[in-house]
Amino acid sequence: MQDAADGHVQNETRDNRSLVDNNTAQNLSSDDIEAMKRDGASGDTIVEALIANSSTFGKKTVFSQEKYKLKKQKKYAPKVLLRRPSTRSICETYFKKSPARIGFMRVDALSLLLSMANVGPYSDVLVVDMVGGLVVGAVAERLGGTGYVCSTYLGSSPSSIDIIRMYNLSSDMTSRIVQAPLGDLCSLQNSFNASSVLKDSIQAEGPEPNTVPVENTEPSIPQPVDTTVSDEKVQSSEIQPTNIDISEPTMDEQINQDDNSSLDCKGNDGSSIASKSLRAGKAPSPERMKYWNEHGFSSLIVAAPGHEVESFVADLLPLLSYSAPFAIYHQYLQPLAACMHSLQVSKTAIGLQISEPWLREYQVLPSRTHPHMQMNAFGGYILSGIRIHNGDACNGIQ
Repeated sequence: MQDAADGHVQNETRDNRSLVDNNTAQNLSSDDIEAMKRDGASGDTIVEALIANSSTFGKKTVFSQEKYKLKKQKKYAPKVLLRRPSTRSICETYFKKSPARIGFMRVDALSLLLSMANVGPYSDVLVVDMVGGLVVGAVAERLGGTGYVCSTYLGSSPSSIDIIRMYNLSSDMTSRIVQAPLGDLCSLQNSFNASSVLKDSIQAEGPEPNTVPVENTEPSIPQPVDTTVSDEKVQSSEIQPTNIDISEPTMDEQINQDDNSSLDCKGNDGSSIASKSLRAGKAPSPERMKYWNEHGFSSLIVAAPGHEVESFVADLLPLLSYSAPFAIYHQYLQPLAACMHSLQVSKTAIGLQISEPWLREYQVLPSRTHPHMQMNAFGGYILSGIRIHNGDACNGIQ
């Protein structure tokens, strides 16, 4: 058959029907290959020798010859490509090597989890990570050194987040990862709600309408005034409001400076040594905890395959701000269905939906583009929604 493009004649009638894999087609033995290695032969030289001494290489199709070359190059002439770790590469590696460690979470499920939780720069994300720290690292990578990711847990011992070390995050990103027990977050939230209710009740009472302020009926008598003291008081009254106006907007900057104070350490040669001493998962500062209790978190992600998510969500939703999205991952459908039903009954969330991600990889090569012969047909389930105010309370206000 003649190719009209280049004029070369290619034999397209060859196939592999007559080839028999009985380990007799190769004339080189393993001892000969070891002798070539001892003599200092390169990997490409060994591959060429294997091709020259193969009695069936010329009978194979062009595609089979390319596959044979790649197979021998991987064995005798391997090439290593160094790449920076990313969320996709880490998730795919654990999914192939140890899927139970990450709760059988596929990379498409992880990406869908981050998208449904609306994770972006300058976000304060509350995470329940019981998959080794994969989700916490993915959130920190997407934040890019802005905002905070708070990993919460039940009990006194925190959950393991050792996978974060695989991300090789910078010091700025690592400093944004904090850990706090769920009991502390809930107790501070309850105390803040109690104080706000008490404050509203005091403001509602107000002064009594019949009370009249008592004024001094005696004539005012001029008294001597110390001009130096009065001038100092006037100056202090003029300067003090200015200091308050300047310090209030920079509260977050002061918190960030306190969090990043350990990053200023330098070695003898001027190089930074903070990356060696800084560790992800420190306790948040009291100012940051107070800020979260007053304003709430901007989103919530739950990845706890081995726990009951319904009890988790009941305690975690009050920590979110109103209109904040949340996404919950689980390996099975039934726990998410029960959680979805409880949220519908309590009327604390809208837009509830359960999604099942589906992924199929394709091989893209010239004249050989087709889906992979083997694929994983299960990627877990994700429950997503938006937190709102309780409907009964809203009806009462109206």
